[in-house]
Formats: sequence, C-alpha cells, structure tokens
Amino acid sequence: MEKWFVIQKGADFTGLGKRFGISPVTARLIRNRDVIGEEAFEKYLHGSLQDLYDPHLLKDAGLLTDLLKQKIEEKKTIRIIGDYDIDGVMSTYILYEGLRKCGADVSTQIPDRMKDGYGINESLIDQAKADGMDTIITCDNGIAAIDEIAHAKELGMTVLVTDHHEVPYSEEAGARTYKRSLADAIVNPKQQECLYPFKSLCGAAVAWKVLQVLYEKMGFQAEDTYEFLENVAFATVGDVMDLTDENRILVKEGLKRIHRTTNVGMRALILQNKLEMEQVNAYHFGFVLGPCINASGRLDTARISLSLFTEQNQEKAAQIARMLVELNQQRKDMTADGVEEAKAEVEAHYRKDRVLVIYLPDVHESLAGIIAGRIRETYHKPVFVLTKAEDGVKGSGRSIEEYSMYEELCKCSELFTKFGGHPMAAGLSLPEENVERFRERINACATLTEEDLIPKVKIDIPMPAGYADAGLIREFSVLEPFGKANAKPQFADKNLSITRAMVLGKNQNVLRLNLMTADGVSVSGIYFGDIEAFKDYYAGKFGTEEVEKAFCGRVNRIRMQIVYYPEINVYNGTENVQAVIKNYC
Repeated sequence: MEKWFVIQKGADFTGLGKRFGISPVTARLIRNRDVIGEEAFEKYLHGSLQDLYDPHLLKDAGLLTDLLKQKIEEKKTIRIIGDYDIDGVMSTYILYEGLRKCGADVSTQIPDRMKDGYGINESLIDQAKADGMDTIITCDNGIAAIDEIAHAKELGMTVLVTDHHEVPYSEEAGARTYKRSLADAIVNPKQQECLYPFKSLCGAAVAWKVLQVLYEKMGFQAEDTYEFLENVAFATVGDVMDLTDENRILVKEGLKRIHRTTNVGMRALILQNKLEMEQVNAYHFGFVLGPCINASGRLDTARISLSLFTEQNQEKAAQIARMLVELNQQRKDMTADGVEEAKAEVEAHYRKDRVLVIYLPDVHESLAGIIAGRIRETYHKPVFVLTKAEDGVKGSGRSIEEYSMYEELCKCSELFTKFGGHPMAAGLSLPEENVERFRERINACATLTEEDLIPKVKIDIPMPAGYADAGLIREFSVLEPFGKANAKPQFADKNLSITRAMVLGKNQNVLRLNLMTADGVSVSGIYFGDIEAFKDYYAGKFGTEEVEKAFCGRVNRIRMQIVYYPEINVYNGTENVQAVIKNYC
C-alpha cells in the first residue's frame, strides 16, 4: 500500500523562471522544497561561502576557543574524543589537524563501538587522565554525557564539548527541563539559548565552525579552514543531515574541493572505489565512500579510517583504503543475512506492532542501525533492532517522519542504562530482562495512526513522461546536491501502455520498458526494482496472458501509472532520454 500525492505549493513560477533564468518547471521544483521568495531562491541557486552564518553566533564558541587558546599557549595536553561513524571521524580529523596547525599538543581517541559504546565514557576519561591529559574536547558527542563529564571534572580536567545531538531533558506534567553537564564550555546549536540561526549542522560542521573562531584568535585567516570543507561535506551527507540552507552550501563547496583534493587518503579511497575525482557527488558520499568509513567503526576500529586521512604516504594510504573497501563488503554480506533474519522475526511474531522491536542476539551489534533502516523501508514503521552485548543489550532505531524517536524513548527512559539520538534515529542500551517490557511500553506510548503507517510517495509535478528533453534534464542539475530534505524530483504520468518489456543485465535484474504515453509519444523506461513482483502485480490486475504479451512485444491491455525521474542515458556515444521508474500502479 502506498499513498501518492502531488505537492501543492503556490508561487508565480513563470515570473520566478524569468527572474532566475530557469524554466517554470524548475522554479516549481525549487518551491516544492520549501524555498519561499526571491531572496531564498537566490540563496538556493547561488548560495556561496559568503552566505554562511557567523560562527560567533554559536553559544559558547567564544568561551570555548578562549579556553583552547589559553591551553595551547600554556602548552597543556589536549585529547580529542570523537565517535566511530563518518561524522565522528571527520570531526576528529578537522579538530586534530586544526589544533596542530595552532601549535597544540593534541592527541585523539575514538571509542571502540564494542568495548566503549557511543561517545565519551569514564574509561576514556580515566585513560586520558592516566596519559597526562589536561583537557578533553569532544566532537559529535558529549551533550548527553552528564555523569561522565562530572567524573572528568572531579579529576580536575577541563572539558569542552562540541556536538549536534539533541539536548537531553526530563519531563514532568508536560514541562521539559533540559539537562546541562559541568563542561567548561558547550557548543551545540540545539541548545535552547543558542542564537545560531541554523540548527541542523552535523558534528563535523560544528567542529569546523569552532575552528574558524579559533583560527581568528590564533592569527590565521578564517579562509584557512576551507581546506576542511570536503570533510564537512562528506560528514553532512554521511550523517544524513538536511541538505537545506547552510548545509546545501557546505556540501556544494565541499564537492568542488573534493574534485581536486590533495588529501592523500581521500584520493586513495576514491580510487579504490574505482571512481574518478570529478565524478564524486553527494550520492557517492552517502552510498559508496561513506559506508567504507563507517565499516571500520562497525567491524574493527574507526581509528583505521582516521589514519587514512592523516596518512601522507600514497602506498600506505592505498593499503588502508583497500582494507576499508574489503571491510565494507564484509559488512554488506553480514547485513543481508541480518535483514533476512529480522524479516522472519517480524512475520512470525510482530507484524501487527506499530513500532517494531526486533531482538537479534547473534547479529553483530554494529549492524543494528543498518538493519533497522532496511526493515523500516520494508514495513514503513519505526524500527528498533536490539543485539546481545557484553553488558546487556544494545540497539539502534530508525524512524519515519511521523514519529520522533528520541522523544518516544524519553517516555520510557527508566528502562535504559543509556540512550540518545535524533527524531529519526536513536541508540540505546538496556538490561536483557527489559527487552519485552520495552517492546510493550514503546508500543503502548505510540500514537501512530493507520494513516501514518502508509508510505507516502511525493510527486512534484504530474508531467507526461515524454515531456522532458535533454535541455530540461540538464537544467535540473541546479537542484543538486540531492539528499535528505532536497530529494531528487519525482514526476508522475498515467495511462501508459507497454509496447515491449525486456529483462536485461548480467544478473537479469534490470527491466527495460518501451512505453507509449496517452498522447502517443514513445518513451523508454527503466526499472531497477523487483521484476517478479512487477510481473505478479500486473498479472493480478490484467491477467498473466497480458503480461506475457508485453514481454513478447505484442499488443496488450496493460495500462500503467508511474512515478519517475527523467535522465539522459548515454550508450555508444548516443544520448537518449529515459524515465527511471520509482513506483508503479
């Protein structure tokens, strides 16, 4: 079941098109992404580094950098504690290289996912103290480490926090009380008192903003931090942040720089994935390069990924990159097995639950989040996947737009030893005896309706599949980079007939359709989904014989409605427009 609906947002699309030199179609697509008014259109289309917000607006940015400057000048030892995902690795790298340039005596530590869990903990603090550290600075973590930071302060350490996660709170009678640790300075745009106008920065972007303020105080140019824009962009896409406003600029600028990157490790990672530098786009960040960085934190240690970006030797960098690619392949295989096990559990026991809590004790705990994401895609429900850990049970959740995961966890926080996250994703730890209680409580608290659980397919514009020519399709590139909150446009057409259906590809997993529009225009379509399900659907609707006719290139009664995206296909030097079919009915 799916619900298709057309986005209805009004504006003078013709006027906007003339004003910005784009077609009314493209103007409507931009307006559909909640861009309102000429000033916002200008920033969307032509936003540059000059349009970024002042980092001094971040609460405590001045205090934190004053303290860092003092520590650097006093030759105090500083330990950066990051996180084991792409955002944590990039944050750590940015701070490490930036502080080194400022002359700091600085070292890094990234938690071990299995041994330490997420973020700063007492063990890492004790280790830092034993290593003679004076100051700890966190990145991509620390906002929720109330007890841990109190421990560090008891040991006489200075603690500085840079983070972007939700600020923890307690709630009584509908009133929230936000918690604040004893850290000496906290930079996180999510803090209520923070005046920074854009709240959706990733951890690496927050670290980069802090570095801009520090560079200024240390006598460097803020522009000197631009060498890290490729890392900020990488983390922004990899951590699935909204590609709107400032993030859109950061990713666009970062992609420009990655096409000519001088970082030996970044070049090695791109080459090991058989990509050209100029090819790399936001898709590759999210689905090709990013997973390699995350794989080391999942199956080994994220320190491997960090070492890739600090490596200066090309041969060694190539070896590290090759190891990361191999780890990612191993991760893919293990994930596929875990997804099948999770689906079997749901079908056997939990099909009717509105919130899926799946306990897979033998699955590698680092894969819980990926598996949860795949199960969410299958059932369009919030999903928590729990696995057996050394000290109880750990889990990761992935949500749908209608369900704020972090807020829902707050309603049953007494069941957990630790939890945190965002509206769309969360992590938690709990005793094994609380697993069933958690499943019951999280479902009892859920206010999701049947309507909420129906997947929504957003259509930008109902448009005949033969309408877009190569020029218009090329114009759509002004909408890039695509990602969360700036999705690739989707169009819809109906009453399409199939003149020929063919299964192609080495693995017979591509469906090529020769289509005829209601206006009699021939269109080439391509579908990369489940071909057997496609056949079964239309056999159920029109009969098996009609499907067989379509696959034999004979006249048939099948009529399709499709949601699609037009693209230019180049084959043997010839360009053809084709409709990439995303949904059908």
